[in-house]
Amino acid sequence: ELEVRVKETLEFLDMPKVVFYTSLKERYEGEEKVLNKYGSDFAEFYISANRGAEAQPLSKIASGGELARIMLALESVISDKDGIPTIIYDEIDAGVSGKTARKIGVKMLELSSVSQILCITHSAQIASLGDEHLFISKSDINGATETRIDVLDREGRISELSRILGGIDVTESQRAAAIDMLEERKLYK
Repeated sequence: ELEVRVKETLEFLDMPKVVFYTSLKERYEGEEKVLNKYGSDFAEFYISANRGAEAQPLSKIASGGELARIMLALESVISDKDGIPTIIYDEIDAGVSGKTARKIGVKMLELSSVSQILCITHSAQIASLGDEHLFISKSDINGATETRIDVLDREGRISELSRILGGIDVTESQRAAAIDMLEERKLYK
């Protein structure tokens, strides 16, 4: 069941050709079986994200973007059983397109019903789906770096999302897109 649900979630997260399975093995040191309070078995996840490529251990082949999506898929599948109260994703949007980032955000929004999700992102597609939006800035004060965190209100969110979308000079089109993203969030809640 885990394999099927993780594969379905990864397909939703724009990995349509993914092969995912779990290999259960016994631990050995030489010819001696290693036993501990959990037994001797261990699980290793195998994955292939590309058609025709042989599945290999996750620890050896996943890229940063793939690894983030795989962890999100695993968490979303086991969230009702693991009891983890808070999950932190640091730049889960690295190396993914806007469409995929939005899907990642939707999956995190679903997961937020059972766990608190903190996400550091540079993606408007993800940031617009959060319940709260914190803006983190750094400045040099008297020769030391100081970090500041501000909770953004709706107008602050629109401004920040517009900046993320547009860069240097924010246009009315970017502001309109930011407003649309915040409004679209209601469809997923």
